[in-house]
Amino acid sequence: MAPFSAIGRHIRLEPLSRLHVDGLVLAAADRSLYEWSPVPQNRVQAERYVDTAMAWAEAGTALPLAIVRRQDNLVIGSTRFWNLEQWAWPEDRPRHGSAFPDACEIGYTWLSAAAVRTAANTEAKFLMLKYAFDSWGVLRVCFHTDARNARSRAALERIGATYEGVLRAHRMAADYTPRDSLRFSILAAEWPAVQRRLKDLLAK
Repeated sequence: MAPFSAIGRHIRLEPLSRLHVDGLVLAAADRSLYEWSPVPQNRVQAERYVDTAMAWAEAGTALPLAIVRRQDNLVIGSTRFWNLEQWAWPEDRPRHGSAFPDACEIGYTWLSAAAVRTAANTEAKFLMLKYAFDSWGVLRVCFHTDARNARSRAALERIGATYEGVLRAHRMAADYTPRDSLRFSILAAEWPAVQRRLKDLLAK
């Protein structure tokens, strides 16, 4: 999978690398924000976090990204495309042999305290969704969040993702317990309306 980067008005997204380790450590300094999110707590954990993400990228299963504030080039968080799905299309279907995913997930998203309640998350989602639907031509983008994470749920509802239900004991939580996940998704047919919604939010 080719590397992905994008530039918005407020932030830019760039492939996550060891160059971002120090920035991630600073961005994650306020521990109170990350009760439900797996966020590196120190430099050693940040190095491991980046190395694992880069290994996923090399395996073709994810595209991990650093979120950088354009105003001062400060790393303010991270996110990634992952669960990249390529379906087994028959030879008589247009998507047969496509090099692009048919569906994907956007996750592992977290922001520094200073970036919470700014345009950063909305713009990051806009840039990533635009790439997924307009460049890859995916049929679905999904999101999962810990059922206890009210802030994440509100953010997904705000951008126009559709709530699908609860997956029980779906994944290991940040506190090392089996977590229930809330599942949201956006379909290709819904993308034009979601795109307008995101543009309106960013305009405000």
